[in-house]
Amino acid sequence: MKILIIEDDLSFQEILRRTLEQERYIVEVAPDYRTGLFKLSDYTYDCILLDINLPDGNGLNLLRELKEMKKTGSLIIISARDSIEDKVEGLDLGADDYLAKPFHLAELLSRIKSVMRRNNHGGEQYVSYGNVKVNPHTFDIWVGDTKQELSRKEFDLLLYFIQRPNRLVSKSMLAEAIWGDHFDDVDNYDFIYAQIKNLRKRLTAWNASIEIASVYGMGYKLIEN
Repeated sequence: MKILIIEDDLSFQEILRRTLEQERYIVEVAPDYRTGLFKLSDYTYDCILLDINLPDGNGLNLLRELKEMKKTGSLIIISARDSIEDKVEGLDLGADDYLAKPFHLAELLSRIKSVMRRNNHGGEQYVSYGNVKVNPHTFDIWVGDTKQELSRKEFDLLLYFIQRPNRLVSKSMLAEAIWGDHFDDVDNYDFIYAQIKNLRKRLTAWNASIEIASVYGMGYKLIEN
């Protein structure tokens, strides 16, 4: 799952980034309003951490831009401003939560999991399709009554697909979602082909009732077999 941090305090931004990467999130950062708007316009994120005190604009206006772009995803405001007016305005504009600085990182992690579970999984711990179920936060995978394991990227791919069953997913969408900023630096999608091949083998070996089908010239689709 991919998170964008929009935060101008670079030392705090780095603490957040390291903490989230340790939790196996894909993390991108923006130090100001302009960079944040560029990333939000061009990419999609599962969760956004937004500081409203930015050097070149008010973060609440980014919320307005998000509404105009009809972008989906969870959003948590993180701000040193703890006024009730800011909280009400932020929540009214579509923020899912408001966390005043300073805060404990454990609380932030808990709130991220809570809003993403509520928004993406209907409040359920597991995401299921066929006889496969995945916990996005504990990284547990079950096929029927048997617990299984995957590498990090294989898990990220499975989670991405299982959250979008029967939907066409292009190679560029997968690359952006699973590899983040780094996918812009590659010349081809060989790394995706290799991971898809490995994941298919594992699903077959587990007798999973789902499979990743190729859609010629377009991408992939998770279906029940």
